[in-house]
Amino acid sequence: MEESYSLERIPLNPPVIKPVEKGTMRPMWSIMIPVYNCINYIENTLISVLNQDLGPERMEIIVVDDCSTDGDVSALVNRIGKGRVVYFKQAQNVGQFRNFETCINLSKGYYIHILHGDDEILDGFYKEIESLFNTYPEVGAAFTNYQYIDSKGETIWNNYKLTETKGVLNNWLTTIAENQRLQFCCNVVKRTTYEKLGSFYGLECVEDWLMWVRIAANFPVAYSPETLASYRVFDTNVTGVNLISGKFFNNSLKCIELFREYLPKNEVEKTIKIAHKNLAENYARLSHRIYHDLNDTKAACRNSISCLKLKLNLVTIKFALLLFIKIIFRYKEIKKIKGKLSLNIKSITFIYHFIN
Repeated sequence: MEESYSLERIPLNPPVIKPVEKGTMRPMWSIMIPVYNCINYIENTLISVLNQDLGPERMEIIVVDDCSTDGDVSALVNRIGKGRVVYFKQAQNVGQFRNFETCINLSKGYYIHILHGDDEILDGFYKEIESLFNTYPEVGAAFTNYQYIDSKGETIWNNYKLTETKGVLNNWLTTIAENQRLQFCCNVVKRTTYEKLGSFYGLECVEDWLMWVRIAANFPVAYSPETLASYRVFDTNVTGVNLISGKFFNNSLKCIELFREYLPKNEVEKTIKIAHKNLAENYARLSHRIYHDLNDTKAACRNSISCLKLKLNLVTIKFALLLFIKIIFRYKEIKKIKGKLSLNIKSITFIYHFIN
């Protein structure tokens, strides 16, 4: 299958999602896997889905390739999927917005899970989400808690729980507008929700945040505190590259301004103010991740300074000072040397006494 676009790569308005044609045999689930140059991770992504395969009558699984250049995605899908996974390739590289649009329009299921080709799900994800939709049929989307993993699949840190029990989230529109609290991998959206609202548009890096706000402004949303999805962060994927370049931070600022259209008028200014504060504090912390995990000192400093300019408070000042102290005293180099020499408190004490 192939499809081509002559439209702008970044839509200025939500692209239309057409309903599934009447009479079409429809599964309950559409697992749509957009990929672009993530060949080293697609196998793990597919396996995590296939391990929870509900069968072709209840679940379709489609890889949507935006003309990857880092390997033969079709061959990999055929090898891992063994005919169970459909492979679709764009006629030309269309960018992530249009690839998401293709994913949604290709889907025939009632529930759409857009799972990036470098992310994974954990056992029980689809069972838990389906339970949420069955228990709360009025919701437009449902999601679980998630974790962040590195290029090797090791957990970097866990996202904190929104609640201790599952259910429909109270004040979710304000909550999600104040802070980006979920990722594609953990979130499932009803197709009818996309049909009403349209596909992703607006700003790179934060198009999902804008979509989650749009959904919250129109539908209740259900949540489970179970950690059942993994969001991968590494220095060469879109997240890593845009964290280093500063695009994530700058576009997040612009995205917050777009929220004015969806927030209740009496809550707009308060919510925007809190969103700015959270953005500054979150990215002040992320500066240390950029420094340690993405290994870019300059980008970490630049990010930290941007946070201070946006919101000068105890949190942004504390993390900026901590970062600069680490850099001045060459924290990473000392830690590396310490690791190689396997120095511990006892050996340091012994050396001290020996010298004296």
